[in-house]
Amino acid sequence: MDQPKVHTELLPHLFRQEYARMTALLCRHFGLEHIELAEDIASDTFLRASENWALHGIPDNPAAWLYTVAKNKTKDHLRRLSNFEHRVKDSIRQDEALSEPDIEIDSKIIEDSQLAMIFAVCDPLIASESQICLALQVLCGFSVEEIANAFLAKKETIKKRLHRARADLRSGKFQLNALQESAITSRLDTVLKTLYLLFNEGYFSKSGSQLIRRELCAEAVRLTLLLTGHPSTNTSQVQALLALMCYQSSRLEARLNASGEVILFEDQDRQLWDQSLIDRGNFHLVNACNGEEASKYHLEAAIAYWHTTPTGKNKWEQILPLYTQLLQLAYSPVTALNRAFAYAKVYGNQAAISAVHNLNLTENTYYHALLGNLYTGIDKGKAMEQYKAAIQLSTSPVERHTLLQEMGRVAGSDL
Repeated sequence: MDQPKVHTELLPHLFRQEYARMTALLCRHFGLEHIELAEDIASDTFLRASENWALHGIPDNPAAWLYTVAKNKTKDHLRRLSNFEHRVKDSIRQDEALSEPDIEIDSKIIEDSQLAMIFAVCDPLIASESQICLALQVLCGFSVEEIANAFLAKKETIKKRLHRARADLRSGKFQLNALQESAITSRLDTVLKTLYLLFNEGYFSKSGSQLIRRELCAEAVRLTLLLTGHPSTNTSQVQALLALMCYQSSRLEARLNASGEVILFEDQDRQLWDQSLIDRGNFHLVNACNGEEASKYHLEAAIAYWHTTPTGKNKWEQILPLYTQLLQLAYSPVTALNRAFAYAKVYGNQAAISAVHNLNLTENTYYHALLGNLYTGIDKGKAMEQYKAAIQLSTSPVERHTLLQEMGRVAGSDL
């Protein structure tokens, strides 16, 4: 691999994949209240890789190289602390040999550290939304902009939440310890919301030039799957969320063409859908439906299930009431707009237009894009007007390109 690719391909990929795991692992040694120190060591490790690999080439096992460097940097830091205490504390004998810090690293510890870190960050002592913001930043490597997009909030608001959450960590002596079952139960909802937002950012990213970020989807699935391996966290909601992720992941290959342009759902080549992931989704959805619970994740997984079935005349009739239930359970602008789209499929575009206008989500890109879609074939001028509004509001280059294509189709139509 040539030198430029070290910086443009491998290192960014490894950073996304390993930085959060490395930070979680290091927090085992320093305590979560010293999370900035763990982040500094992880960042220094990747900086060292950037410099070293450019000169000497990529090692045979890049990930192992990174963890070895992080391990040695941690040992050096702990040794310096021990040396300091050795010199200033009278209680320590001058001739006492310094012990080598015990830093153990293997894949099992890394996975467990991440899982422990999610639950440690999602502590009720920290405000719920601040918990999720911090988990997305530290655990998932999200930027402030990405977190703001996930919450549909302003960047300054997110910065304040992160500042408060980190202050709470520093003052609260949080540790990555085994949690009692009651603590796991009380924190699980927040953990699931974090993983849900992580997957969503991968499935439909509004940050940067990529609409789909597969590594984020894969990481969300991996961490949710870890939850199914623990009796205390293998709940019906976890199974439902995993089913949803499997269904959505099954269509990733069909959502973009060879040029990276978006292919809308109804134009996708179903031969590219991953049937094995659909089957896994079915398996987890069946496991999720072992009681009377109907959570947000159950309903979204059921909607995703109908999207993976062969097109039938009653498909949207099944989906519409699920969206209605979802709105009643957990209102969000996105859900309201998705329900309006399903309503149009059942009752026609004209009937849905007034329902969408009543939502009055004029600052939402999808609101205008949906109206543009609904007006297509009814009123060309209004369709063009709505698509223009959607393009102006969009922050995603890929999304804007897709909207421009839709506008072009409307402009070239006969109506």
